[in-house]
Amino acid sequence: MNRPALLELNAFVAVAQHLSFRRAAVQLQLSPSAISHCVAKLERRMGVKLLHRTTRSVALSEAGEQFLLRIGPALDEISAAMEQANHFRQTPMGNLRINTSEGAAQIVLTPLILAYTQRYPDMQLELVTDDALVDIVAQGCDAGIRLLDNVPQDMIAVPLSPPLKLLAVATPNYLRRHGRPETPQELSMHNCIRRRFPSGAIHRWEFDQAGQRSIIDVTGQLTLGNHQLILHAVLNGAGIAMLSEFAASPYLASGELVQLLEPWTPTHSALALFYPANRHPSAGLKAFVELAKTLYTAPDQGQFR
Repeated sequence: MNRPALLELNAFVAVAQHLSFRRAAVQLQLSPSAISHCVAKLERRMGVKLLHRTTRSVALSEAGEQFLLRIGPALDEISAAMEQANHFRQTPMGNLRINTSEGAAQIVLTPLILAYTQRYPDMQLELVTDDALVDIVAQGCDAGIRLLDNVPQDMIAVPLSPPLKLLAVATPNYLRRHGRPETPQELSMHNCIRRRFPSGAIHRWEFDQAGQRSIIDVTGQLTLGNHQLILHAVLNGAGIAMLSEFAASPYLASGELVQLLEPWTPTHSALALFYPANRHPSAGLKAFVELAKTLYTAPDQGQFR
């Protein structure tokens, strides 16, 4: 029997773990058709059916289940051996996939992401932006960047920022035409630019004064799905928007936007880099984590969990 190629074995294991050719393709950074071709070729080499396929589902055959039990640990050992050899290089080499939200990506792109690619030219880094909270392991990502409050408990987290603030803002022209709200309740008399999350839920605006938190279901003509559209709309006088302090700061400094309801501005958790605690991190991920700690950790912050 011809010996199967490593790619064929990895393709089978990825499909078996996800029970999805599409998700396996994302993990291995190949097309679903290429993954299907690899698995079919492996089955022909072995002369046995490993997967039951329909147009709607993928399931392991009995032979596939037994094969996975044997080949999975073996491939993990091969991967670990390759990573161990990688540590003897002066700089890491390979691929690194980081899942993050669009807003977080804008914050960490400079200096962390750009510094990493410059320091480690043999690394290929992919930043996967997705505002939905996802299982980074199932999505084939090595790590994620989210608010610390949203990091799963089975992950190791490295804080990347101080606590974040969301600011209510509008243009001076809008305020001249419609007046300035003095309390969160007065937002009901204004055109607010709402945001819809990938889950379909509408963002409810939070405010906090002297420890008293209030949540407002704002109303308005526009409901948009991402940060850039909301920023564009508010800058063009479409209404009042809620923006991160990072996104709003340049426009507040230039006078293009005005911050509203400052006494009620809430503080949220910090951004954090996180990765699985039960997996041995690759040399590339270790280098990414160490660079993040170097760039963002103050001496008096103590140990990260």
